[in-house]
Amino acid sequence: MKWTSAKKPVILAILFLLPVIFLLFLYPSTHNYNSLDIVHGPVQDITNVLPEDEIELDFYDNISILLFLGEDPLENATSALNVKEMVYDKFRGFKRFQIIGLVGEESDRSIEELKKKLYQYDELTYWNFIKAGKEETERIFNGLLTGSELKADNSFDGIFIIDKDLMQRGRLDDRNKSELKKEAQVYPLYHYNSIEVAELKNKLSDDLRILFTEYRQKRKGNFDSSSRRADDLKSNEEN
Repeated sequence: MKWTSAKKPVILAILFLLPVIFLLFLYPSTHNYNSLDIVHGPVQDITNVLPEDEIELDFYDNISILLFLGEDPLENATSALNVKEMVYDKFRGFKRFQIIGLVGEESDRSIEELKKKLYQYDELTYWNFIKAGKEETERIFNGLLTGSELKADNSFDGIFIIDKDLMQRGRLDDRNKSELKKEAQVYPLYHYNSIEVAELKNKLSDDLRILFTEYRQKRKGNFDSSSRRADDLKSNEEN
């Protein structure tokens, strides 16, 4: 009789303690969390093309996704819509997160048409279209590590992660499990293909989560990436 009456509190206590114990086992590993690789930097900021009332949209102290949508942004609607669905909708509202789409100086009508496609369900508070001339666009693009060139209309299918310190983030080693097992040659990932939904979903989204975790741990004082950054840059120079 006594066991029956005590059984319920004991079961409840076990159910409460098990997840707590599980979290305690996981906790120490957070101190050894690896950052998302720095592949290049510092990059060129966009300060020169920002209106005075939007100067806070520069790269410094923001986690930025940078797109080159070109002279006619509507022609690159597929890229923008993919980023909206696979990136913006998942990460909007995260502290200091923004998406910057560089567009041509004479692209007002095209931007408005593109906005109609993007704004079907909500206003994109953390998404900004910034106008830039050909020379400024090339300056910003050339300040990134790309391994590619802008198209004739100043657009580019790759999108970039820029951290709060103007460092370009990505992967110094983008080999998959099969390639690692076969010891295939190392190759990097400097930018993410905005046309490939799988790449945005499986790589860019994961890498952004890593970056947000890194900054969250920094705020808590549990993460020091200074040595890791030096190692990343050294590895990049050697490659």
